Amino acid sequence: MAKKRKRSRRRSSFSVINALEAYVYATILTEGTAGTSPFGLLTGKADISEAIIKNPFTGEEMASGVYGGTDVISLADIATEPGVALSTMATNFQANLLPMSLAAFTTSITFRIGKRVLRRPIANINRNIVKPALGAGIRL
Repeated sequence: MAKKRKRSRRRSSFSVINALEAYVYATILTEGTAGTSPFGLLTGKADISEAIIKNPFTGEEMASGVYGGTDVISLADIATEPGVALSTMATNFQANLLPMSLAAFTTSITFRIGKRVLRRPIANINRNIVKPALGAGIRL
């Protein structure tokens, strides 16, 4: 009869270093597409507006078709002017694809090498400082 395998159970814990790495990737993506940080994307104000021009002969105001405030896109901008905001983000994505790819690649290499080089100090901090102070659910 075959032996039963013991199912290994992983402890679920929150890794601060992995969260920091995820935030760096989110920052690369949001700065390349929306021109702001993830926090600015979530909390920014709606500032996209169409420029109004005045006809010098009749004095009436007309929409110019030119939008201002598209340098920084926020969720409020996406909610109020979705067409302009998303087209601006698509244009920014195409323009910044290579720099974003390079930044993501260097971030990946940096975190991978950094975790490997600092493995023992991180384990020491987790064992002697984080676990006694914060408990088993959080690690560096």
